[in-house]
Amino acid sequence: MKNIGVGCSKFTIAVYIGNKPSMLEYQQLSSLSPLTLGEIEMVNQACGNGWRKVFNVYAKLLYALDKAQFAYSTLAPTWQKYRERFLLQQDSQTALLFSPPLLSTAKQTLHIICGKTYAKHLLATGQLTANFIWLDDEFAIDKAQNLVVCPYFDYRQLSNIKIEKLASLLSLIDSQ
Repeated sequence: MKNIGVGCSKFTIAVYIGNKPSMLEYQQLSSLSPLTLGEIEMVNQACGNGWRKVFNVYAKLLYALDKAQFAYSTLAPTWQKYRERFLLQQDSQTALLFSPPLLSTAKQTLHIICGKTYAKHLLATGQLTANFIWLDDEFAIDKAQNLVVCPYFDYRQLSNIKIEKLASLLSLIDSQ
């Protein structure tokens, strides 16, 4: 198995999502490929508001992380500028993966599964082995594997308050 998705091959934060943009080039991906400047906007234009929300929530999450632990928010003056200039590009240390988690990767990597439904599907189909502790109905954590389950990257499901909660969980795991 290998990582399939978009982003930096040397990622330290990996987000796993159960769907892909409906554009042909993403449906046929067979590896991890960095995005280019302007590509997020191209996906947003072609695929609509759902993907805009995914990219926005990802950028907002990185911007919400503790600056002492994570340097993402020091690279751009706003999360919007970060999204446009750095998110999922070469050397960004971020990835959006359409393949199941490969948790044997570097121990310093933080893994985030978008959505309880997707996490349960991965567990039920044997594509993931994890010992989750469910913190509530939406968030679960497996500290030993640096793995968190959170609501899907959408404003209604992962509101700003929940983004802050996820950022706190990631800081907690990272400080182990």
